[in-house]
Amino acid sequence: MEQPMTINEHGFTDPYDAARARSFGSSLLNILLMAIRPQTLVLSVVPVMAGSYWAWATHATVSSAVVICAIVASAAIQIGTNLWNDVKDGMRGQDGTGRLGPPRMTALGLASPKTLRLWAYAAFGTAIACGLVLVAIGGWPIVVIGVVSIACGLAYSAGPRPISFSPHGELFVLVFFGIVAVAGTYYLHTGLVSASSIGLGAIVGLPAAAVLLVNNHRDRISDEKAGRRTLAIVVGRKGTHLLYGAMMVLSVVGAALFLQPHGWVGWLAMAVPMVVAVWFTLGFRKEPVSPRLNAYLGRTGSFQLLLAVSIAVAVGFPN
Repeated sequence: MEQPMTINEHGFTDPYDAARARSFGSSLLNILLMAIRPQTLVLSVVPVMAGSYWAWATHATVSSAVVICAIVASAAIQIGTNLWNDVKDGMRGQDGTGRLGPPRMTALGLASPKTLRLWAYAAFGTAIACGLVLVAIGGWPIVVIGVVSIACGLAYSAGPRPISFSPHGELFVLVFFGIVAVAGTYYLHTGLVSASSIGLGAIVGLPAAAVLLVNNHRDRISDEKAGRRTLAIVVGRKGTHLLYGAMMVLSVVGAALFLQPHGWVGWLAMAVPMVVAVWFTLGFRKEPVSPRLNAYLGRTGSFQLLLAVSIAVAVGFPN
């Protein structure tokens, strides 16, 4: 591994702080794990599982090859996007020692941009490799989905107008980590794109978008100084609190309207995530902008998983 460098006013010119490196572990594997942010990868897995479940529930069909390749491809795109984001923000001189969120390896000088960029390419390459299997199953629509997904992953932090600098990040997540992932997986299993798969994708995508909203709310001060106009900055503190609550609660309301559960088991399955959604919303509103908001990243991601499981319980399984 090449010598990592820290950023100062002259660029990447000074050796990294050894004490800081030891605090995270100096092995390449540990540094990569920190940059990948594995605790967020549930956002890639849940939509694929939701789309697979819906294919099973509505058509009693599911392909293990599709499940495995879709999960790996989806997670690889997210990993590549995270690594690319780490590199680009680090090279801009952002997200250094004063960062409130999880540490970024490039900005802290624990890995060079070249190293993480190569691993980002490897992640996108893995997604392409798995995507070729999916293309053999689903044809040209999967080519379009794959190309656009990878392009957006790169454009999230790069280019003249990065998505991460705009108010459109949450919409990007809703579309690609919700609608596209669920409906695309459903299509791979069934050969169809139904209104119900699109609706389920929107429902599952709302908590994923809420995760990014929490992230942008936490970083609102540093982001605004860096010239960003994220949704959290545009709508303000109170607007962010309201929007987070709306995303969480509407995902459950949408699921209930979508499923129209029958019997007490179905309604109980919907009541559990509703209670959790309200609980998290109230807690999020009370939390000041601080590193303590990081807990809501994991909690909101776990809520997405809870919602998906609750939907499965409410609908049941085919005979």
